[in-house]
Amino acid sequence: MNILVNGRTLDFPNEKATIAELLESYQIQKKIAVVEHNKQIVKKTDYEHTKLADGDHVEIVHFVGGG
Repeated sequence: MNILVNGRTLDFPNEKATIAELLESYQIQKKIAVVEHNKQIVKKTDYEHTKLADGDHVEIVHFVGGG
């Protein structure tokens, strides 16, 4: 399945993937991420249940600590 993630096309192998699985593939913890799926902000509690489909647009913003 092809999805657009942060402006880049990604060929994601799992046809039944969720947002949680996408974050896991990028090694991003859901507690530090904000995800927009097809121009809608997704609640963190819905990451496990929100399915991705071919052609979806996903924007991921995550926070990085530092000093």
